[in-house]
Amino acid sequence: MLLTFLFFGCYSGIVYLFCDNKPDAPDAAAQRGWKVWQEKNCQSCHQFYGLGGYMGPDLTNVASQKGTSYMRGIIEHGTGKMPDFHLSNNEVNDVIAFLSWVDKSGKSQVADSSVHWTGTYIISHK
Repeated sequence: MLLTFLFFGCYSGIVYLFCDNKPDAPDAAAQRGWKVWQEKNCQSCHQFYGLGGYMGPDLTNVASQKGTSYMRGIIEHGTGKMPDFHLSNNEVNDVIAFLSWVDKSGKSQVADSSVHWTGTYIISHK
């Protein structure tokens, strides 16, 4: 039993010290974009990893799925549901940097088709 705890402790220490897969800290532009995200209350409509508001889409991987041009167009002009916040070019660039940083943190596993309009997930066991 003691040997098991010893191996577990060594293994845990190795994982803690050498298997760090956390994304890099956000650079200055991403930090400013994060601040804009918070000031404009974007999380009230959008989610990261399925957590947040449900009026807009999950933006966890929008940078890798849609690209910078798409993000720029939506952020600068809004859509039918999303207002135009009249952000400056620098603010738009900062929000794009923030969303790109979030994109590197992992993958959102919930497909848009599996999110009910109430914000709950539709899980089918087939």
